[in-house]
Amino acid sequence: MLVRNRIRDMASDETLRIEATDPSTKRDFTNFCRFMGHQLVEDSVDGDVFKYVIKKG
Repeated sequence: MLVRNRIRDMASDETLRIEATDPSTKRDFTNFCRFMGHQLVEDSVDGDVFKYVIKKG
């Protein structure tokens, strides 16, 4: 919900960097981007931290 609200306030083509500790965020952000027309441009793991960059569509 926090990501959705933040992206709503962004302009098209802006990016949002996210760090999370919940492994289910991989599925959640992949589906979120697909359904909302955004692009998941980065998806990586550093230890227990899952890192994402979403580009607003």
